[in-house]
Amino acid sequence: MELLTPDLGLIFWQLVVFGLLFFVLAKFAWKPIIASLHEREESIESALALAAKTREEMAELKAGNEKLLVEARAERDGILKAAKEASDKMISDAKAEAQKAASAEIEKARVAFEQEKASAVASIRKETAALSLEIAEKILRNQLADRSAQEKLVTDLLSDAKLN
Repeated sequence: MELLTPDLGLIFWQLVVFGLLFFVLAKFAWKPIIASLHEREESIESALALAAKTREEMAELKAGNEKLLVEARAERDGILKAAKEASDKMISDAKAEAQKAASAEIEKARVAFEQEKASAVASIRKETAALSLEIAEKILRNQLADRSAQEKLVTDLLSDAKLN
């Protein structure tokens, strides 16, 4: 048990060495250690404050980005709407123009058909008149080939005519 129970002299010298060590540490080491701990604590607090400030700035930037995205989407939708309206207008204008051109072509064709029809009718009338005259001439030549038939025709015509 001697090993487990310390001697009074040993305890004394341990207290003296501990006191000297405590004095040296208190005189030279604790102030710098405590100062560095305070400095470290202030550095951590400033880093935390900077992190909080950075978080706030990031939140503001994120809100700004969201606002810009909303504005960009609205602008994109406006541009797409305007493009669709322009496209629809161009299509309707093209349809109207095509319909107008088709109507003009139909009218031209109708006028040309009417002219061709009138020309054909006039031509048929002309040919009919020429054929009628030719037939009448042939009939009259046959009937008037005989001298007595000619005299009879003249007397019939004179009797039909009213003399004043």
